[in-house]
Formats: sequence, structure tokens, C-alpha cells
Amino acid sequence: MSAPLPSHRVLPTLNADGTRRWIHPRLYRGPKWRARRVAAWALMALFTGLPWMRVGEKPVVLLDVPKREFTLFGHTFLPTDGVLLMLLLLSIFVTVVLATALVGRAWCGWACPQTVYMEFLYRPLEWLFDGTPDGKRSGTVLRGGLRRAAKYALYLVVSAFLGNTFLAYFVGTDALVRWSMRSPFEHPAPFLVMAIVTGLTFFDFAYFREQMCTVICPYARIQSVLLDRQSLVVGYDARRGEPRSKGKSKPGSGDCIDCFACVKACPTGIDIRQGLQLECVACAQCVDACDSIMDRIKKPRGLVRYAAQQSLEGGTPARLVRPRVLAYAALLAVLVVALVATARTRGDAEVTVLRGLGAPFEMREGLAVNQIRVKVRNRSDAPRRYRIELFDAPGARLIAPENPFEVAADAQRSTSVFVMADPKSLFHGVRNVRFRVSDGAGYSSIVPYRLLGPENTGGPGGTP
Repeated sequence: MSAPLPSHRVLPTLNADGTRRWIHPRLYRGPKWRARRVAAWALMALFTGLPWMRVGEKPVVLLDVPKREFTLFGHTFLPTDGVLLMLLLLSIFVTVVLATALVGRAWCGWACPQTVYMEFLYRPLEWLFDGTPDGKRSGTVLRGGLRRAAKYALYLVVSAFLGNTFLAYFVGTDALVRWSMRSPFEHPAPFLVMAIVTGLTFFDFAYFREQMCTVICPYARIQSVLLDRQSLVVGYDARRGEPRSKGKSKPGSGDCIDCFACVKACPTGIDIRQGLQLECVACAQCVDACDSIMDRIKKPRGLVRYAAQQSLEGGTPARLVRPRVLAYAALLAVLVVALVATARTRGDAEVTVLRGLGAPFEMREGLAVNQIRVKVRNRSDAPRRYRIELFDAPGARLIAPENPFEVAADAQRSTSVFVMADPKSLFHGVRNVRFRVSDGAGYSSIVPYRLLGPENTGGPGGTP
């Protein structure tokens, strides 16, 4: 016995019998669409051009995962800068939360890559082959399987371009250009990453499409805790539109003539007249569609518009300043101040003192000798010469084969030094000392270190 079919559509992308409902939204070229097109072109140009831009000698963005170095706007962040990265990510998250409280899901409809590339790159390419839903563009002369093959081949080329652009953010444009001129067998791992990204991009925009927004994306699920009744959303003014009249406005009826233009224009397949829904991405295509119909029937625009739920239901006008917004703004301010303060305290170099390889110490001529590795990362834009000194350690002597030693700009280098100490100056084989590393240009760092020696001594040389 087969299960009974539901009386209504469960998801906008599914028919009542469970089959896929392919959505082909009708295009209404209104002011909101034109503004979104400008924003989309700018964002696509930014995504493509950002890896090629430079600040000084460094790329604007380079996420070098193997080296664990992130370069943002010409500044390189290391794994030791985890606090900075955490504050940056938290600031971005709180910014999204604040923006949602103010303007709803504007990010989804205006700036999300899924919407931008679907509606302003892949969808126009589809119209070249299949024609537009409104019949204003007939599409290519190719028919049947040949037309689909040509369309998907073009999709694959565009997806490969996006895959290579994505890879450039992680390997840099120099490596990308070099690899593009060589066989994939010479760089199999990066090629595999690019191929996987290309395949996923092709699958997303050729098949999965709006289901990424309605089924996969978690942002729609959490919007209920980010929005309030005074947040700006795309909504239908039921007080003005109801009761509906089919085909044309009649005396005693509302302004909605039940033409379904708003439904035909929706890229996720919902009916905005049913209220705020998690599938709504706030793209405002329904606003342009409804406004064009209102112009035809000589009614005021704004039956579907950006507004707060409270005002749509006849309540008081929405307030921009309210407790939720103030709390988010205050939290964001604290995070930004902490981020700036932490970044300003970051020095021009990073010094690490490590124990040398091999035995922890050796005895030479009655002295305990510790081999020590000093690793210096020069964060500045010019080469620096770093001097190593043993600081406040009477009875101990520093021997450095190269002191000072030079480190190139934005480079890292290690050197070995030796500390010779009288075993009597150690307390049970341990003594705490400090190294001072300076570059003569204003940078100076004091790093603690623990010397080791024979344990059969108990001199007064400090506590372990």
C-alpha cells in the first residue's frame, strides 16, 4: 500500500508527489534588480581580482595552510597570532548578527556567493541556451541533447575558472600561473583540490541550485533567533492587499489581483503572501515583480516591500535603535577595540628559544654547556640584524658563532648559541636565566630559559 500524498507542497523545491520541482524564476528588471546586478558584478570582480592585488610586496589575501601563514591586506599572521584570528572571526560573526537584526537576510539576497553567481552568472548563461521564462529571449538554435551538452560544457568551463580562482587564495597567483603551464602530474595535490572545487561548483549551480539555500544553508535556521519583529524583511502588506480579486481590482477588494507575479519571480519558489518563511533570501525580486503589476493597474507601489513585520501588521513604526541592536553593537565595539589593541601590541619580530638537539647539556672543562636554538621571525618589511645577549646571569657565559645575525624581511631564521655555566651556580641541576634579543631599531624582547646541569650540586644559583 502506497503512502498518501500530502495535501500541499512540503518544500518549495518538491512537488506533492516528492519529485523535484525545477524553479525557473521570471525576471522583472526593476530598480531592486538593477541595484543587485551592480552589487553582484562588483563582488564577482572583487572575488576574481583579489588574489592578484598586492600591498607592497605581499598579496592582499593569501591563506597558506601548509606554511600556516595567513596574509590579509599585506599583514602576515602566524599560528601564534591565534588570538588575533579568533577576534577577527568573532567580529565578522557579530557583524553578521548585527546586520541581520537590522536588515534581515540582506546578505543572502545581495552578497552571498550562492545567490550572486546563480542569479547573475549561471542563470543568464542558462537563458542563452534555454531562453527566458517570459519568452523575451528564445535561446540558442541548438535543440535537445546537443543544447544541454553545450550548456553544461559552458557551465564546466566557468566552474573551472572559479575553481582556479578559489585555489589562488591558498597558493598565490604566481604558483597558479606556473602550474597552469605544466602537466597536472607535476602538482597532483593542488590539481586535485582545483578539480574537486570545480566539480562541487558545477554540481551546485547545474543541479542543486536553490536547494543550497532552502535545505543546506544553516543561516535560514538560525534567523529566527537573530530577527525580531522590527527587523527589516521583505513582506506582503495583507491589510492593503486582502481580500484578493482575480485578474483585476474590484470595488471592495484589496490591491492584490492574485496574478502570482511575486511567486513566478521568486528564485526559491515561495509565495511571499504567506508571510515570512525560512526559504526567503530577501532578494526583493518579488518587490520588483509586484511593483510592475501595480504600475499596470494604476495602484501605488509597495504592496510587497521591505518593511518590519510590526509595521506590516499595523503596529508602530520600526525603531532602528532598540535593546537587541545596542547589545550587538556594544559587543562588536568591544571586539574591534580588543582586535586593534592586540594587533598594536604585536611586535616587529617573534622570538622562540628552544633547547638544542641531542643531549640536554655537556660537561666541558668543568663547566655545564647548554646548546640552545634561537629562532627569530622578522615581521618587518626590511632586513634586520638581531643581537642575542645573556641577561642578568652572573657566572654564565654566552658563546654565539654569529652575533648579531641577519634575518631577511618577512622571513624566519634559526641560529645556535651555547651557554657555559659553573655547575655550582645551578640549584639541583637547574638555573633560570633570561635572553635579550634586540635589533637596534627599537625592538627588544626578553625570553626566559632554564639551564640544565649535573644534579649532584646544590649551589645558590637561583630556584628552578
